[in-house]
Amino acid sequence: MIAACVIDASVAIKWVITEEGTEAANHLRWSGTAFHAPDLIVPETGNILWKKIQRAELTRAEAELACGILRLAKIELHAMGPQALLALQMAAELQHPVYDTTYLALARALDMPMVTADRRLANKLAAVRNSAFPELVLLS
Repeated sequence: MIAACVIDASVAIKWVITEEGTEAANHLRWSGTAFHAPDLIVPETGNILWKKIQRAELTRAEAELACGILRLAKIELHAMGPQALLALQMAAELQHPVYDTTYLALARALDMPMVTADRRLANKLAAVRNSAFPELVLLS
């Protein structure tokens, strides 16, 4: 069991939308783990829900309900100003968007692992093998 971790939007969204990895995400959610995330997770999950409305995968009412449920999730949100430079440095090294490396920067600052369902990010991090990056746990 992980005592505390940083989660990204790819994990949190699985708490409210049934898709591949939902079972693992829910297992983590109810495991007693303490969750942390940059405040970026709020607009990121909202954007995912908006896209699902646009693709007719969710009704507006369903997306609004999911958004409300996520607001109640016990995730400690952190302002990301202090980690902005580190997130940029990580993005440059990984050649990966700052949106994702913001989560990595927070995990490093808090000295805890990051949990994601983002295989692309996990693959890039595995290829770099740099100890300056935090431990990444790929949700499966």
